[in-house]
Amino acid sequence: MRAFHAVIQVMNAYLGLGSNMGDRKGNIKKAVELLEKSPGVKVVKLSPMYETEPVGDVPQGKFLNAAAEVYTALFPLGLLALCRSIEDALGRVRTVKWGPRTIDLDILLFDEDVIETAELTVPHPLMHEREFVLTPLSDIAPDAYHPVLKKTVQELLEGLKK
Repeated sequence: MRAFHAVIQVMNAYLGLGSNMGDRKGNIKKAVELLEKSPGVKVVKLSPMYETEPVGDVPQGKFLNAAAEVYTALFPLGLLALCRSIEDALGRVRTVKWGPRTIDLDILLFDEDVIETAELTVPHPLMHEREFVLTPLSDIAPDAYHPVLKKTVQELLEGLKK
């Protein structure tokens, strides 16, 4: 009898995390815990949390934002489904675009892939315009590469601050 050896491809992804309702810090910590408990996902780095002003015209409280680096055996749409299930588990309700939320999990980068589907765009289409995304991401991955803009996270952040 021959032995079968499965090969699992592990990919690298970066997630943005944000919360501006309820126990903001607790919501982010719980989201990270749920990521950690998920099969095929390993959180390897977590940035500090930053308090930031909300974006858009919806009146709401300040956010806490962070970034996480994960190793995953999930494909991008599987990781997106996991992120949405965690948001649902933590009480996220989608009523107003860019409105208040208990938790927001965004896939910022997935390896150096460029993905454009109806459900998912990676790199995140607005990350390069958002200091609240780039600051925590630069803490854990300043050399992570944006494959569309051909710049590192640090270069994108420096460009925003000019």
